[in-house]
Amino acid sequence: MPFHITYHAYLVVLLYGTAELALALKRRAGHETVSADQGTLRLIWLINSISIGIALLLERRLDFANMAFFQAHHGIGIAVLLAGILLRIHAIVHLGRFFTVNVAIADDHRVVDSGPYRWLRHPSYTGVLLISLGLGLCLANWVGLLIILLPSTAVLLWRITVEERALHAGLGAAYATYAQRTWRLIPFIY
Repeated sequence: MPFHITYHAYLVVLLYGTAELALALKRRAGHETVSADQGTLRLIWLINSISIGIALLLERRLDFANMAFFQAHHGIGIAVLLAGILLRIHAIVHLGRFFTVNVAIADDHRVVDSGPYRWLRHPSYTGVLLISLGLGLCLANWVGLLIILLPSTAVLLWRITVEERALHAGLGAAYATYAQRTWRLIPFIY
């Protein structure tokens, strides 16, 4: 596997992780909101950090899981990873002041149903899944891909459950109507 391509993928993930940490420190909900996070933010950080760390440690140690037959994996992996980052950024910017890293409903919260939210209720989480998939493809190891993707998906599904419960409680019929006409995470699938 070309080390320089894998190195670039790791560098992109490191920079992205640093940006996510800065965002987490800056965009916590303030006193004007009611938090309903239930520890999901910490769980996301913990699960993703551990699974990525394990996958990176095992990357070159599991020869049987090597995807070397798939020659384009690095380029596709980096493209998917960058698409995920761009989707996440677009979703966060579009949500504007209603975006917080912890699950919280502001006093003046309303349903945002434009931009990427026109089709998906959680496009920033779709971005996270694309980032996980892209990093896994860069590893060129199907075990590493699963170690990154499955825990990330599981913890995001729990977070979505918690978040949707809070949004239904806080926004009522407006969110219920919105939820009926949009996909949760993956267009045409879920």
